[in-house]
Amino acid sequence: MRQIPGAWHRTAAGAGLVGSDGSIHPTIFAEMSALAARTGAINLGQGFPDEDGPAEVLEAARSAIADGANQYPPGRGIPDLLAAVAEHQERFYGIALDPAREVLVTAGATEALAAALLALLDDPDDEVVVFEPHYDSYAAVAALAGARLVTVPLRWPDFQPDLDELRAAVSDRTRVILVNDPHNPTGAVFSPDVRDEIVRLAERHDAVIVTDEVYEHLVFGDPHVPIATLPGARERTLTISSGGKTFSTTGWKIGWISGPSDLVDAVLAVKQFLTYVNGSPFQPAMAVGLRLGDDFFRAIADTLRTKRDLLGAGLRAAGFEVSEPAGSYFTVADAAPLGATDAAAFCRSLPERAGVVAIPLTAFATPARRAEFASLVRFAACKRVEVLEAAASRLTALR
Repeated sequence: MRQIPGAWHRTAAGAGLVGSDGSIHPTIFAEMSALAARTGAINLGQGFPDEDGPAEVLEAARSAIADGANQYPPGRGIPDLLAAVAEHQERFYGIALDPAREVLVTAGATEALAAALLALLDDPDDEVVVFEPHYDSYAAVAALAGARLVTVPLRWPDFQPDLDELRAAVSDRTRVILVNDPHNPTGAVFSPDVRDEIVRLAERHDAVIVTDEVYEHLVFGDPHVPIATLPGARERTLTISSGGKTFSTTGWKIGWISGPSDLVDAVLAVKQFLTYVNGSPFQPAMAVGLRLGDDFFRAIADTLRTKRDLLGAGLRAAGFEVSEPAGSYFTVADAAPLGATDAAAFCRSLPERAGVVAIPLTAFATPARRAEFASLVRFAACKRVEVLEAAASRLTALR
């Protein structure tokens, strides 16, 4: 095989996609979705809904296309969406933003994360602190930027970080503390003590906090609390979210990043050379979504809570132990009571054994910590009720 030089290899290695023989593997999401398609299994692996979002949001996109919003939008995003993001942050969290200078529209949260890390990391000694298991793009982009990933473990069953381990991970080399709350893949919502300690450590070590809050409206207890609302946090925090999860429009890839203008300008300097702009007719539609009434936002959380409970009951009936999530699309279950010792092997066999696809939690972990998650499996509850009921019925074959 020809050896191709470049940063691509360390990026793939950072995401755990390089085999022991040097071969490059597809992501676990691509592998498991292909397995679902090939076997006809119910796909509870990849986190995308199987229902459309609110009709008024979809209609707004159709209208925008019909009205000619089909060319490049402004580089920062259309003014109405910038304003809608600022209104949303004020309405839900009391965060006042200048929409013209403190908000930037991106190609989903993934581009916002990539642009932020590439903008802020500049030295091989720079470190990014993340909570592990973690969304796979975090490690990939940190590696692409040439920085070091430092992880803080989240342990079964509550997946809250140990504060002493968090303190040990953050140092003067820490450039970014990357916080995903509500958390993918575990479904955890961090406690107030954890959020407060993140801010204290960022201040002490002069680090930037980058938050991934795409599940902000999909929490099942107290309302979401952005870190940017905490004392001392706003001036050093970049807040990332998107409309894909909130409005069941994951394919539109409309996200945003907000924070102090100097930090947002730094992200824009990189972002403009990634996608430049995207989703022109979807941006006005996303503005419509962000301005929907409180009843909509309460309903989507209530609906997902019902689905979480349905999925959890089915998993318990099948013999799994279940960690009840406090937010997000996802439920983590322990397959050890079913004899599993290798989550990846268990998930690869699950379509044939039970006609269901899931994702091993080891796919979200660095090699050094995969043994800590060896029997843990992530299931997505963001499917129609009848699909979840069918999956629960199929999983009884494991008993």
